[in-house]
Amino acid sequence: MSKSLFKRVGELAESVFPERHLYIRSGGETHGHVLTTGKQAVLFLIVSAILCWLLVSTSFAVFFTTTQGSSAENQMRMMKAQSERWIADRQARLDLAMQQANANTGSLEDLANTVEKRHNALAQVLKDFKGVPGAAAALSPAPIDANLPPVERIYSIRAEQERMISQAEVFAKTRAERLRLAFRLAGLNPASFAGGGQAGPLAGKDAKALSVILGVDEDFAERISNAANDLSDMRGLQRNSERIPFGRPTIGTRTTSGFGVRFDPFNRTPRFHQGQDFSGAYLTPIYATAPGVVAFVGVRSGYGNCVEIDHGNGFKTRYAHLAAFSVRAGQRVAVDQRIASMGNSGRSTGTHLHYEVWINSRPQNPARFLKAGDYVQQN
Repeated sequence: MSKSLFKRVGELAESVFPERHLYIRSGGETHGHVLTTGKQAVLFLIVSAILCWLLVSTSFAVFFTTTQGSSAENQMRMMKAQSERWIADRQARLDLAMQQANANTGSLEDLANTVEKRHNALAQVLKDFKGVPGAAAALSPAPIDANLPPVERIYSIRAEQERMISQAEVFAKTRAERLRLAFRLAGLNPASFAGGGQAGPLAGKDAKALSVILGVDEDFAERISNAANDLSDMRGLQRNSERIPFGRPTIGTRTTSGFGVRFDPFNRTPRFHQGQDFSGAYLTPIYATAPGVVAFVGVRSGYGNCVEIDHGNGFKTRYAHLAAFSVRAGQRVAVDQRIASMGNSGRSTGTHLHYEVWINSRPQNPARFLKAGDYVQQN
């Protein structure tokens, strides 16, 4: 059976590819080549395979090119549709906002009255910031385009009012927090020093009551109240900080010994040092670190020539080992006023200033007050 099949296949191949003879003449000589049925069949298969590969690869190339082109077009259509949806959504939001605004205010005149009342309230709170360093630059209003249509101009003014009250809130709170931190650095409770400032007419009032007084919405009144309260605290902290010894007793000197237990320079035994020492040249100027009244000028045991200043509220400073005095007892002095010259009197190993800070008859670490004073100066 299989032999018969192979025989029929062979006969079919011989009929399709009969044996052929190929003669090639070159250089006067003739060469003959026999193309058998098998060779022709192999050649046919090779040529067919090449043609099939070319056909398939061409089809794939055409297919992918068409697909990519279609995908790019689809992508462009999707992006265009998304952009149109975004524009439509923005327009719808704007229309809704305008409708709500019109519904809330009732008319352009009502809206203008609301803006005017807010402006008057804002003017009052900004007036309280007058004289505060940096307030003028931080709270300056931005210009409004006068060419805008009336409705848009009113809404621009309202947006600017929102921005300015936010600026006022941040400005007052930031400065108040910086002063609170300075008091904490000195080991003091800022809440004890927040009062005593010049409170504006808006400070300390309930937001609901303030909204009635100013004729503005309660939310805006609450923000005005917050800014006014922080400003009042800031003024109190600033005013009280000017009475506390936050200044530096000398300029251009270096610290040689700090507050706390140290080895006594004379007998080399541990001893509590209740001040801070500054080393400098003989007759270096010594300054009052806060305003006050000179409580003592003279010689104290161990301290040598000494000046003591009472700053009020339990604060006192002492300046020791001086060479000469520039003030007398009972004299009122200002911060940074020269009171003495650096020397080497008393129990001293060299020219220096021994500086002490006292609160309610208890010595404090002067370094904390110096650090707090540097921080206050940054405001």
